[in-house]
Amino acid sequence: MGHSRAVIIAGTHSGSGKTTLTLGLMAALVNQGYKVQPFKCGPDFIDPTLHRLVTGTISRNLDIWMSGNQFVRETYSRHTQDVDISVIEGVMGMFDGGSSSSATLATKLGIPVVLVLDVSSAAESAAAVLNGFESFTSDVSPKAVILNQIGSQRHLQLVSDAIRQHCKAEILGYLPRTLNFRIPERHLGLHMGEESPLRKEAVTELAKTVSDHIDLDRLMAIGEKTQKVMKVQQLDSVQVQARIAVARDKAFCFYYEDNLDLLRSAGAELAFFSPLADDRLPENISAIYLGGGYPELFAAELSENKKMLTSICQWAKDGGVIYAECGGFMYLSRSIVDFNEKAHDMAGIFPVQARMLKSLAALGYREIRLTDNCILGPAGTVLRGHEFHYSNIDRMPDEIERLYTVNNNTEEGYRYKNVLGGYMHLHFGFNPQALTEFVKTIQNSSI
Repeated sequence: MGHSRAVIIAGTHSGSGKTTLTLGLMAALVNQGYKVQPFKCGPDFIDPTLHRLVTGTISRNLDIWMSGNQFVRETYSRHTQDVDISVIEGVMGMFDGGSSSSATLATKLGIPVVLVLDVSSAAESAAAVLNGFESFTSDVSPKAVILNQIGSQRHLQLVSDAIRQHCKAEILGYLPRTLNFRIPERHLGLHMGEESPLRKEAVTELAKTVSDHIDLDRLMAIGEKTQKVMKVQQLDSVQVQARIAVARDKAFCFYYEDNLDLLRSAGAELAFFSPLADDRLPENISAIYLGGGYPELFAAELSENKKMLTSICQWAKDGGVIYAECGGFMYLSRSIVDFNEKAHDMAGIFPVQARMLKSLAALGYREIRLTDNCILGPAGTVLRGHEFHYSNIDRMPDEIERLYTVNNNTEEGYRYKNVLGGYMHLHFGFNPQALTEFVKTIQNSSI
């Protein structure tokens, strides 16, 4: 067993300032010379890219429902062996999300919780809120609190006095209301780290504000109370059995790093390419993996890159293997109708139109069961993931097979020859065997 410091930064609710504070703590700790390992509780793709931006280290998702308790424990242990502190950004409010909540993760991994308390419209009442979080369950309670949106020294005094009188959690400090730090947002959430949405000066200013107002030494001391982590093997690098082209650019950027690692440990070599900028697929590939992202924002450029669309379409028609999720699935449709009602031609492998909506079309965890043998394994295989999209498609023609029965009483996962596509974002930590099956299937299918 090894030892590692860690804290979970949880909120009272979505919008309490968790992401801003988490990024500030990470940046401030890095500035002090600490090696910080970032994690994100839950299924989010965007926050981990921002974590990486400020720490220089790949952030991992820890989602107990989606990838299973054992996989989460191993992932956490694997990436905390040689770090000074792990900072885990929570999801929504501390107790929201059932088995994937920040509170459950804290309980399972034995990590102390630091609660972000937004006091912008309260004073002494903030202590009642914190007291409620402390007494909500006997399993876990916040060990410390950071106050967000403090308006004045008098405001700080009122809130602090009430908390010290009525609550057990230690006050680590606060963020002032005058802090002007904004992460640009769009329909699916915050901008991705790869787009460099945070100006360097803004991150520097945020880190300085955190260092000035929050006791980082006490944060490190609280992090010491983490349970010991188990020793786990690094994922083996195995002999390459297949080369997979993975679309990765501004349009296709939603990938769980652990899925990519699992592919490599199943014998895949990954060749990254850009459907936006490249005019041909990588050479000597056995399959294509099209992840999610923002194809709707780059629909005109994707549509104009006819060479790439043609080569992907030809690959599919020739029986080549393609696995496509959400944005990748939209790219394989006949066209994408953007937010301005303009249609852009896509690969046309699936004979439907993907149309952007003004409001969320689907959001939530999904469990699927394969109804037939396919590139992800035999019929009956169970996989887990989530759905999050602002588009919907026309009714898929009946002659296109549905391979997923979903736990929300729908059928999804559409197959054309050796192409499998749908809106699900799967996390293969729940069933790594599926990727072993995938690599096995494509091993001899080079065209």
